[in-house]
Amino acid sequence: MSQVAFIGAIEIGLVFGLVALGVFLSFRVLNFPDLTVDGSFPLGAAVAASLIVDGSNPVLATVAAVLAGAFAGLVTAWLNLRFRIMHLLAGILVMIALYSINLRIMGRPNVALIGEATLVSPLAALGIANLYAKPLVAGAAALTALLLIARFLASDYGLAMRATGANPRMARAQGINTNRLTYAGMAMANGLVALAGALFAQTNGFADVTIGTGTIVVGLAAVIVGEALFGSRSIFIAVIGCIAGSVIYRLAVALALEVDFLGLTAADLNMVTAALVALALILPGVRNPFRAKTPQAGRP
Repeated sequence: MSQVAFIGAIEIGLVFGLVALGVFLSFRVLNFPDLTVDGSFPLGAAVAASLIVDGSNPVLATVAAVLAGAFAGLVTAWLNLRFRIMHLLAGILVMIALYSINLRIMGRPNVALIGEATLVSPLAALGIANLYAKPLVAGAAALTALLLIARFLASDYGLAMRATGANPRMARAQGINTNRLTYAGMAMANGLVALAGALFAQTNGFADVTIGTGTIVVGLAAVIVGEALFGSRSIFIAVIGCIAGSVIYRLAVALALEVDFLGLTAADLNMVTAALVALALILPGVRNPFRAKTPQAGRP
């Protein structure tokens, strides 16, 4: 694998690590199967790119993208909690609506950011090449989000949110407002996904209405790979696993597509994704034959 491909895989892995954190919050913490992320990812890109092209500060544009994604998550939670629409269907409805909303925001199918000031521009002004500046920005965002989410989930409010996902009935019996925590968790999850979309647009130089296709699959793959490799002994380890799983997953995809004897091309990306996710699901359940033959301590 070339240096450019290696660093590029790390960059995309760090960006999608934010998606993995969002998926972790909705699927693992809240037990809320959410498909909104396929719409909130391009929503973050569309909002950030449109504001930057209109002359807004990149930081303010990124914050606006996060708020837009959070609002999309609130709408999904509202449809589920207020009207009792099934989780998956509520997410699909919002995701479909966001396709048109994203077109409205951008005014066209895609927006180019070539020559515009982005979050990467300050590092470029310091003489750091784009090849290294982009993963540095993505890494700083991923590390900040990792620390904040880990700290939040260890707080009293975070513990209440975890209880809401684990056993809503028990949580309500303890006086926890499960609806409020579901709204907050869905807003946080989709805000993180929109942040990833905003960073993706700024590091790749464009926003497109179709970039959200398959985002949920990539996020789930990162979470599954992280859990398979790091486990979930503690929240901090689980959160680290989301970021690390995303980077490892992207490196594995890049390596698989560059191995000559496999004969794979970019058109085979979805097939490689499916194979890697299936492998991550299978490996934790495979019994170690050597462990079975080793006598346990204290037994003959």
